[in-house]
Amino acid sequence: MTPVVYLRIIFMLLMLCVLSVSASTPRDPYQHFFQQSLGDFTEELEIAREEGKKGIFVFFEMDECPFCHRMKNTVLNQSDVQDSFNQIFHSLTVDVEGDLEIVDFTGNEITQKQFASRNRVRATPVLAFYDLEGNQVVRYTGATSGSEEFMWLAEYVAEEIYRLKDDNGRKISFTRYKRAKQKQKLPN
Repeated sequence: MTPVVYLRIIFMLLMLCVLSVSASTPRDPYQHFFQQSLGDFTEELEIAREEGKKGIFVFFEMDECPFCHRMKNTVLNQSDVQDSFNQIFHSLTVDVEGDLEIVDFTGNEITQKQFASRNRVRATPVLAFYDLEGNQVVRYTGATSGSEEFMWLAEYVAEEIYRLKDDNGRKISFTRYKRAKQKQKLPN
């Protein structure tokens, strides 16, 4: 091989290294996960519909919440989670103690704190999923165990598993869905 070929190979290997490092580098969830909102959730619904999203995800949080920080620092900051999730959902954040005025999904002007109260948020984080009409369809209280469980939750909502019933006529809960996903991972 000629020196030019060696240089090309070295260059390509370096580029692969750079790309693999940047793909796994944590990114700020406020820049790469949550959409910038002007606080009009009726408008956010419209945007989600126009972009072909499955629904709206609202992350109810509080500044002093260690579990909220854990979610943001271990799950919501992962580039693969951000990229996958944002293809499916329009993501927003709500400060449960916030006095910032918003327009809720029904067009009412209220504070973030009131919106959280109306959604019965008493502990944080709450991961709430709304359909494109503004109806809450799935709610998960607490931090997920990691990125994999969070993406299972997204899959559970996006594929509308929450609407399905088992052979006994009971709705399939996220807990049951998660158990089934964990069993699929076990070696035979």
